Amino acid sequence: MQDEQHIPARLREIRESIDNFDAALIHILAERFKCTQEVGYLKARHGLPATDSERERQQIARLKALAVDSNLDPAFAEKFLNFIIAEVIHHHTEASNRLKP
Repeated sequence: MQDEQHIPARLREIRESIDNFDAALIHILAERFKCTQEVGYLKARHGLPATDSERERQQIARLKALAVDSNLDPAFAEKFLNFIIAEVIHHHTEASNRLKP
């Protein structure tokens, strides 16, 4: 690690902001997954499939549009959401398997 005294003050400030954003992202993702775990439980309880392709398509389109509005690469936003969706489907499948007799 670089000696702190040799790092410009502005670089330290930016890095501190990045660290704060990373922490916020983790907390937000944790809250999101709490919701999706409940969705998975409800789907399993009601015999619904773990995936919902139409919902996923709508969410990807919505988040890509938000990315464009926020000057973020929409392809990155799509990859990020696809990663999250894959994890959610995994959780939903596990929930469904736990409820099977």
